[in-house]
Parts: sequence; C-alpha cells; structure tokens
Amino acid sequence: MTELHELSLVELARMLQGDELGPLDPTRHYLSRIAARADLGAFAEVTADAALERAEQLARATARGPLYGVPHADKDLVARAGVPTRYGSRSRADHVPAESDPLAVALDAAGAVNVGKTATSEFGLTGYTEPRIGSPARDPWNPANGAGGSSGGAAVAVAAGLLPAAVGSDGGGSIRIPAATVGVVGLKPSRGRLPIGSGLDSPDQLAVTGPLARSVADAAFLFDVLAQLAPYPYATAAPPSGSLLDVVRRAAQPSRIGVTTVSPWDDDEDIRLDPDAREAVSRAATWLAGDGHEVEDAPWRPRGYAAMFRRLWRVSAARIPLSDTDSDLVEPLTAWLVQQGRGLSGIETLETLSAARAFERQTVAAFAPYDAVLMPALAQSPRPVGWYDGHDPLRTFALQVEYAPYSSFVNVAGLPAVTLPVTATASGHPVSVQLVGRPGGEATILSLAAQLEDRRGALPHPPAW
Repeated sequence: MTELHELSLVELARMLQGDELGPLDPTRHYLSRIAARADLGAFAEVTADAALERAEQLARATARGPLYGVPHADKDLVARAGVPTRYGSRSRADHVPAESDPLAVALDAAGAVNVGKTATSEFGLTGYTEPRIGSPARDPWNPANGAGGSSGGAAVAVAAGLLPAAVGSDGGGSIRIPAATVGVVGLKPSRGRLPIGSGLDSPDQLAVTGPLARSVADAAFLFDVLAQLAPYPYATAAPPSGSLLDVVRRAAQPSRIGVTTVSPWDDDEDIRLDPDAREAVSRAATWLAGDGHEVEDAPWRPRGYAAMFRRLWRVSAARIPLSDTDSDLVEPLTAWLVQQGRGLSGIETLETLSAARAFERQTVAAFAPYDAVLMPALAQSPRPVGWYDGHDPLRTFALQVEYAPYSSFVNVAGLPAVTLPVTATASGHPVSVQLVGRPGGEATILSLAAQLEDRRGALPHPPAW
C-alpha cells in the first residue's frame, strides 16, 4: 500500500478534493514523520496541536481552496500570528508576531494546514542553513553535509518526505541552492510574476517567492496556486491564462537553448566546476538535442558583476531592523553586512541600484536569442556542516560564491530559473542543472525541465526517506 508521503502533491490534493482522504489523515501522517526525523534540522518550530485543530476545522468546512487539507510549513522568515517567528536569529528568539504576513494569510485561504516553520539562515542572508539559534539543516542523502540555504529547511522537508512540497523565498539562490543540494525541484519565478513575494516591494528587487517540490509537475501545480493567491497590486504580469501544470504535461515546443558554464564571478573568485556538475550539464544538453531542440553554446561573458553584487547585498542587508543590542546577538556575517550596508552613502546606494538595473538589461539582451539557457546549478558537491567560516565575513562570502556561483545573477536580472536533478554521483547523490528563461518564461523552462525529468527517469529516495 502506498504511504501518504509517497503521493505527489498533485495526487494528494486530488484525493483530498475528492474526499478519498480527510485533512486529518495527511496532517497526522506528516507530523509523525517530522517528529521521527527531527535530527535533519528541517524545522525551526512544529505546531502539531494547532495543525490538528486546523485539520479538524477544515474537515467540517464547506469551502475548499486548491490546497485544501495539504500540510505545509512557513519558512521562518514569514510571520504567523501567535507562532514564534525567529528569522533564524538569536536576536528574535522570543518574537511572537501579533499579525500574519500576507503569504501566511493567503496560504490559509487556499486551505493549507500549517504544521510549523522550516529552518532558514539568519534573516535569509546566506546560502547555507546553519543558524546559531537552531540545528543545521542536513542533507538527507548524507547528514554530515549541509543542505544549502537559505530555504534549507524547506528543501530538506521535501526531499525527506516531511512535507509534500514547500514555499520558499529566493533573493540570491535561496530556493535553487538548497533544492540542488538535496536533489529536488526549485523554481525561482520572474520578478513581478507572483502577487505575493513579487520582488517589486523592496529597493533591491531581489527576493521572490517560489515552490520547492519533488517533481516538475508538483512545482508547476504549486506555482499555479501561488499565482492566484491574491490580486496583483505588485505583479507586472496578468494571472496566467492557463495552467502551468497542463503545460508541463504536454510535449515541449521545439526551442533554442543556449549552454554555458560561465559564471559572472569567474574573473573575481576561484570558481572550479566539479566534474559531476559539468557532466550533468553535458548530459542534459545531449538529451535536449535528442528531443529535437536546437542546442548551442551561449557566448556569454559578463564583466563587473562581483563588485556590484557585493555592494547590492550590503544594500539589501542594511534594511534589517537591528539595534545596537541586537548586533551582539547576530552572527558575524550578518553584523558585518548590516554595518557595511548602513555605511554606504545615498549616492553609493543609488549607483549600486542603477548598476544592478544595467546588469539586468545586459543579461536579458544576452539571453534573448534563447528560449532557455542551460547551466550548472552548483559548482561543487554538498559541503560538510561547519565548512563555512562563520567568523570571517569576507571568507564566508567567498566560500558561498565558490559553491553557488550561478545563482545570484538570476535574481539581479529578474529572470525565472528552475533547478532539477538529472544525474547522480558514483555514490548516488543527485546532481542538478539550472534552466534560466526569458522574463515571464516559466512555462518554457518548466516544460523543458519536465522533458529532462522524463529522460532521467525516477530517482531513488534518500536514505533518510
């Protein structure tokens, strides 16, 4: 008999809508699995009693949203009234918000059952999830390794079968890095594509909301839900006229695909592409060419990105509300980034934002000949817990770049991107690639990703499953 965590998100939602299951069934099942695998560090908070009460309420309700009865968890950057929301930081250890953020409210309206908070790095600032306030998020394939970040807890929960899917946020790779680390699908939507977490409500315009899932179809389904969560006060695109889930179920249209292993950090950091990552890109390119797509090398060679992004990340961190007392509680990298960001003059900040928009225009123009650009998801294999130097901010930043040099530029350019596993190492660990699309091109990259998924075939579950 198939256990509930073995069902896809699409299957689970269908069974709940058709009364083949009641909301209490998956809620109890997933809470049991979460309790059994606390060692993976996926959750910063578990709200079992509230989840069971919510499931009971839904069972008596007549209205049903698209996520009716589906267990989910907020990333610990999303405020939920009455639930500790710590932002991965000791400086917010006792913070219990009185009001929920719009995303939490909207997911409740969609019928989801909140089971708690997934772990994140402090204020979502790093590409690894080892906050000093909690346990590190661990790779279910090898718990000695970290899970990437900042949506590391969400990625672990999905990969280990502790959630059917998850909603994360991505300001520099925070969905795609952990998704690629643990071998699940991670989608970063275009800037302005979604009504909540659009990326348009902050000066840097980096962070967007997006899905993590065990399949392309599940990611498409969750994207469809996110796209309809609220009116579009911030989004630049109209609601999708059709379902992305329907798109990925059809054969992909013939596309022109550029391939590159170039990173915008190549001229400034010691970027060394792991042979397994290079092989994954080569294999994916071969499969896509075999499926009738036009595949060619993309002559992309960006310049000046590193200096601009270092300043931009400081600009982003400057807005974190830290007092002098808080600065003694936060991690060294956070304190340094906030201090550096607040030290920038108004002119320096405006010049940085202007340089980011110039990079956006240049990148969109360079990628315009292609329906999608294929590149590595990560440059290295998963790093051991504790590998990052948490005391030297510059060294910590450099190590993150060496691990994930293909992520942050997509946020600066505002483009959509999806990561998915296509091959495996000799030890069986999944290795992912990234497909970057045109603005608003989620349908194309998800359709191509579905083709790669079909070519790859079913992956085994991690040992933690």
